[in-house]
Amino acid sequence: MNIKHYPIFDRDLIIDHYSKKDGVEIKYVCTSALGYESSAMDIFYRETPHPEFGNRYFGIFPKGDYGGNNLAKTMITNADLIEGKTIAMIEDSYGNLIYSQHRHDLRIGKDMHFIDGGRAYVRHGGELPYKVFAYKVKNGELVHE
Repeated sequence: MNIKHYPIFDRDLIIDHYSKKDGVEIKYVCTSALGYESSAMDIFYRETPHPEFGNRYFGIFPKGDYGGNNLAKTMITNADLIEGKTIAMIEDSYGNLIYSQHRHDLRIGKDMHFIDGGRAYVRHGGELPYKVFAYKVKNGELVHE
């Protein structure tokens, strides 16, 4: 199945920058809040812990209301809290899986099925039938439970 991501920044640009900077492979995981926050971050993973900070996941998010692909106006944070989090997804009529990125992020598929709540809660609905799937973040991957 195809998981639809809606990253904030250019994933390839960030992967390239931090892979070169840190000398390790970096990969995109998802765009998500870590808990009850009302905004999301692009979350990336490295197999080995960062030598200075010890985290394997990091999140990049816009500083203030800038957004876009301007890396000069971003913040970076430890995102290890994403490990083990459940990400509920719904399947649209095209076989795509969509997920809510944060507690106020209502995502509506082309067939009017919806999911909301990010990591804070799960609310879903729409005309039946539709499928809900649970994935967990494990070692930098979204794994079907």
